[in-house]
Amino acid sequence: MGAMGSDAAIETADIALMNDDLTRLPWLIQHSRRTLGVIRQNITFALAVKAVFVVLTLMGHASLWSAIAADMGASLLVHL
Repeated sequence: MGAMGSDAAIETADIALMNDDLTRLPWLIQHSRRTLGVIRQNITFALAVKAVFVVLTLMGHASLWSAIAADMGASLLVHL
């Protein structure tokens, strides 16, 4: 528990609960699973954009600058 725990324990823990209410633990697990789902979606989207531009470059329809612009656009879109 983070509220009464030592500073060393809080620093080394993956998760530090800041109060003694363990009823929030299911919410924390659900929230972490949702977060991992969003991370996986973002990685999949970024890799898909890169794959599309690799194929377009090999076919001669895209340049390096368009691939860079698409990658930066995908990065900005993921951050929103």
